[in-house]
Amino acid sequence: MATWSFLTNHARALVCIAHDPGVRLRDIAATLGITERSAYSIVTDLADGGYVVKEKDGRRNRYRIQPHRPLGESIIQERTIGEVLDVLVESKTRRRGRSESG
Repeated sequence: MATWSFLTNHARALVCIAHDPGVRLRDIAATLGITERSAYSIVTDLADGGYVVKEKDGRRNRYRIQPHRPLGESIIQERTIGEVLDVLVESKTRRRGRSESG
């Protein structure tokens, strides 16, 4: 039997980044059950869309979520990424991520 999720892989990757701004692509891939190439593509989409900012930290990347960005969905256009992540990610994890990025 096929399994499915309410959240897309893009949303699930964003949750991974919210939990750990220094998460590796291989860890995102493993969590989502996808290839590293697919994880790279998703994170690149999120960066290109302005939802995350990639920053080099030595040999690794760190990510900063842009919580003010609108979802872009016409049905829920007035909601922001930050509002959605507040529901999906524990508040103490989000506060720590915000203090690291800002």
